[in-house]
Amino acid sequence: MKKNLLLGIVGVAIAFAGALLLVDIVEKKQEARNPFFRVTELTDTTESAEVWGQNFPFQYDSYLRTVDMERTRHGGSESVLRDPSEDDPREVTSQSKLDHLPALRRMWAGYAFATDFREERGHAYMLEDQIFTERQAVGQPGTCLNCHGSMVVPWLKAGDGDLIKGFEALNPLPYDSARAEVKHPISCIDCHDPETMQLQVTRPGFMEGIKALKASQGVQDYDVNRDASHTEMRTFVCGQCHVEYYFKGSEKRLTFPWARGTSVDSIYAYYADAGFKDWTHAETGAPMLKAQHPEFEMFSAGTHASAGVTCADCHMPYRRLGAQKVSDHHVRSPLLDVNASCMTCHRDSEEALMARAVTIQDRHAGLRDRALNALVDLIDDIVAAQQRGVDEAVLDQAREYQRKASFYVDFVEAENSTGFHADQEAARVLAESIDASRLGQRVLIR
Repeated sequence: MKKNLLLGIVGVAIAFAGALLLVDIVEKKQEARNPFFRVTELTDTTESAEVWGQNFPFQYDSYLRTVDMERTRHGGSESVLRDPSEDDPREVTSQSKLDHLPALRRMWAGYAFATDFREERGHAYMLEDQIFTERQAVGQPGTCLNCHGSMVVPWLKAGDGDLIKGFEALNPLPYDSARAEVKHPISCIDCHDPETMQLQVTRPGFMEGIKALKASQGVQDYDVNRDASHTEMRTFVCGQCHVEYYFKGSEKRLTFPWARGTSVDSIYAYYADAGFKDWTHAETGAPMLKAQHPEFEMFSAGTHASAGVTCADCHMPYRRLGAQKVSDHHVRSPLLDVNASCMTCHRDSEEALMARAVTIQDRHAGLRDRALNALVDLIDDIVAAQQRGVDEAVLDQAREYQRKASFYVDFVEAENSTGFHADQEAARVLAESIDASRLGQRVLIR
């Protein structure tokens, strides 16, 4: 009798546990079908990340953490206290790269970057750090906001509902005039369709640049939002801003120089054909190019890109939230969370992976310093040659070598991975820079 009672109790317990398991499975399946709870309606005029956060609290909470200032061995930023002023109310900023690498001042002599160039901070700071940089003293166009503000709504308003027309209207305006239309730094709407939540490219510069790149590869009429896969979009939405670009013509149209390809050699040739220069070097008179932040181009040349890894896989790793996998919007260096960012694919220990990354970056930093030193040597020699009255044709040859050496070293210095995105390509580019500097010196001693 007792045995039958015991068996009955066990049976009920098993049935109850099975029922709980079934309920849990059903709930998780429901979660998977309904990945978010609609608290508020989102439209193409909803530009505030806080409003999007009502539907996506985890993503919003992690985005807010981009205010964190954490330094790795070769990147990131530490808090630098400052006395706020009427012109710049910030109480905290990041350290100056110009103080860390004084050769940059010589490389950019006569250009605004020689005045103010600081370590990058998180997405939360991207608009205010541009508003208050000392580089604003020279006057910048509205085009600069493309990568620093949430631009979808301002463009739609300026273009009466036409994104491209709004882009064209705001670009040539003085910076302060265009900024008056911008309320937020990068926001959810800049990368996501508010109706479907699918990733989308909203920057006309990228739309046109990737179309030109695909055409050079034999793919005609490429539309990134129509033709790109979801995996590709996990890199492309980042590539909207983390790229090399220039302002084309009097209309200051943001243009990605990809019609020949995305390598530094292809981009340098593109600028040569266009007869483009960013400024004239104050010491040598050379027509110079300033590289921006070509993470997309350098990453595309690396082993991770060739393996199908995306920007988001490493900088926005998935987190488990119930039945969902959610991308962490605390965008930062993978080296600050090797376990989540790297060990999904790699089976080495965290210590071994960190050591490998640091070795790559240490070697890159050493090569970069040699390239900068070689460039400064060339600048010194051109200045001395000018004082000696060396023939102008000879000086022009040396200046062209300076232009190339400067752009090549700048291409990997402005790129924020310290060589990690494509270590072999970065080493090659720095070798080309050193070679150009030394060839320029040889021209002057013939």
